[in-house]
Amino acid sequence: MSVGGRVTLKTIAESLGVSVKTVSRALAGKDSVGAELRARIRAEADRLGYVPNSMARSLVSGAAMTVGMVITHPANPFYALLISAVEERCRAAGYSLLLVVTEEDLETEREAAQALLRWGVDGAVVTPVQQGAQHWQRLRDAGVPIVLVNRGLEGFDCDFVGVDHERGSYRAVSHLLDAGATAVHLLEEDVPFSSAADRRTGFHRALAERGLPVHEDTVTLVPPSTHERRVLPWDAGAAYRCAQQLVSRLEPGAAVLTGSDYFALGLYRALSEQGIDVPGQVSVIGHGDLPFAAYLQPALSSVRPPATEIGIRAADLLFERIHGSTAPTVTSYLPPELRIRASAGGDDRNE
Repeated sequence: MSVGGRVTLKTIAESLGVSVKTVSRALAGKDSVGAELRARIRAEADRLGYVPNSMARSLVSGAAMTVGMVITHPANPFYALLISAVEERCRAAGYSLLLVVTEEDLETEREAAQALLRWGVDGAVVTPVQQGAQHWQRLRDAGVPIVLVNRGLEGFDCDFVGVDHERGSYRAVSHLLDAGATAVHLLEEDVPFSSAADRRTGFHRALAERGLPVHEDTVTLVPPSTHERRVLPWDAGAAYRCAQQLVSRLEPGAAVLTGSDYFALGLYRALSEQGIDVPGQVSVIGHGDLPFAAYLQPALSSVRPPATEIGIRAADLLFERIHGSTAPTVTSYLPPELRIRASAGGDDRNE
């Protein structure tokens, strides 16, 4: 009556004395089965603990009922929230989520794209390493819709949802200048990714609008670190070493915008070692609004990316494509939120 102890459609059919086809139609909600019988079949399925066989359902429907998701760093809190939002949307739609991590490695990304094609996923949410789009184009050519998140790919016509990093940096620098900062410095990632480039663009635009020059030492770039061949994003130790040189150039009344809250940790230590008070002598704003930001002393101001909202929007876009939407390609930049705390003149509260 069951296969390997698993309750099957045949198990339910034999229990109620009906055909397997009737059970299948009832559980699928088909109108060809009367409401009373449909209710009896569903009640019996629940009583027996029936779980639909997704593989069999896929064979019937011609769909894998699976979404692939490719990200760069699972330890990145932004991607943790993004994954959670996409997975929740997939679960609500009856899809499984297949996660692949590339660690910013192009060859791993190529293998990931090939694997998604081999596994027959219905669609993919992708954060690319931004070193070519040929492997993603092959996936698209095979009829698999793709939505890019956080980073785009030049020359690849595809739906995109990401953070408006330029706007976030622009707003942060504008706030610092409005609050009386005499100079603003940037402590940023030294990486070839559009997110970092956009933050630098917003930084420069805010200064240019005030007629303030950008000197050679205005932007300090933090090189990426590696551990066991894995790239470590936003290493507080690397930022600390770079910040030691930056702090020696800061005059009272200056401010620093960092590309990550982790960088702000390194900066805080460098400032403390020199006896420089935050925000009395130097103001600081980070990026990410990580959980520890509000609990630093002083509480760290930060640019908060809308990770959950991006995940929801990306998943919804993908399901529209999976269900046949032929609307024009969507490019959507969601604005981040500027959280001002004590490090930049706000309240020192643990929000």
